[in-house]
Parts: sequence; C-alpha cells; structure tokens
Amino acid sequence: MEDQPREKLVKKGVNALSDAEILATLIGSGSTTETAVELTKRILKDVENNLNELGKLTIHDLQKYKGIGQAKAIAIAAALELGKRRKLAEIVNKKQIKSSQEVYERFQPRLVDLPHEEFWVIYLNRSNRIIDEQRISQGGVTGTVTDVKIILKQAIEKLATGMILCHNHPSGNIRPSKADSNITQKLKNASAYLDIQVLDHVIVGQNVYYSYADEGLL
Repeated sequence: MEDQPREKLVKKGVNALSDAEILATLIGSGSTTETAVELTKRILKDVENNLNELGKLTIHDLQKYKGIGQAKAIAIAAALELGKRRKLAEIVNKKQIKSSQEVYERFQPRLVDLPHEEFWVIYLNRSNRIIDEQRISQGGVTGTVTDVKIILKQAIEKLATGMILCHNHPSGNIRPSKADSNITQKLKNASAYLDIQVLDHVIVGQNVYYSYADEGLL
C-alpha cells in the first residue's frame, strides 16, 4: 500500500503521507524501472531530503530524472511555489493587533462609506496575531442582526483564543447603541466558557471611532 499514496491520502489524510508520497501523488506514475514513490525518494535523497533545496531545482533539473517529463516537472515546481506563497501569505496576514487604533485603521477604508451597517470579527491567536477576519452580517442603515452562534462556531473552528468585534455606524454617530452593548456583553459571557476572550469592540465612524476596551467596558 505504501506505493499507492493517493489511496493512502483518501483513507488516512494528507498528514499521513511522507514527503516522497506527496510528491508521488503529483507525478502519478514513475518509470518502467521505478514506482512513483521510489522515484520521488531518489529525487529527495539527492537534495538531502530538504524541500527547500528541492524548490531550487529548475524544470530542466527535474527532467534529468528518468520518469520525470516536462508536465511532471511543472507539477512539482508549481506545488513547491504554491507552498512558498502560502507561507508568505501567513506571514502577511498574521499581523499583530496592538491597539484599537490599528483596528480602526484596518476597517475604516472598507466600512466608512457604506450606506448600511456591517458587523465583522477579527479572530486572533494567543499572540494577538490575526488568524482570520470575517464579515458576520450586513444590515440596514440603523442596525444589523448578529448571530452569536455563528461567531463562536467560527472561533472554535479557527482555534482562536481572542476576538475583536467591529462594525460601522452609517449615521456618523459613534456612540454605542443598547443593541451594540447587549451583543458585546452576550459574546463576552458566552466566549468566556470556551476560554476565548473578547478583547475589544470598535465602532467605526468617518474620522473617529469608539472602543469598548479604551472606555474600560470590557
């Protein structure tokens, strides 16, 4: 079964595969003298089993191996490049949030000119670095319905340990409404049972904002 990496992936998941087996799923087949896994093991051995070194091989370099034609070499190169870009995206996206001002600056461009309210949540790890940010709801001029269950479900799935809430007031008045305070308190209480902390709730205005954390309300 070890020479059938695609079947192994389906049954056990991609994490169960070795580097050679993952590469073998990309090329599909080996040569007349080697299976796909045997071929990829040989390629990896030549780069001391270092994926970073493998990523330095050109299409031409890969094609020197019997069983690796242009299409297979391109598949390997493309997969390695995608891995690099994913890593870069993680570095860029996982910005550390240090203040309410940073939240405001992040959301002001996308919220300030909207004629309706939108409610967003920033999901954070223990270092207050951004895991993801999601628009939870979109409403009318005076409000939007926010579902606590959806927010907490997302937090659990993303393994978040912190959340920052953010929404806009199209009227320009940044003072929180009773509904704003109710949803903030409800989320704070519910997430506490899951060891998830609501760190702030920022209301975005034209050139100003309101922060529950700065006002000592969290």
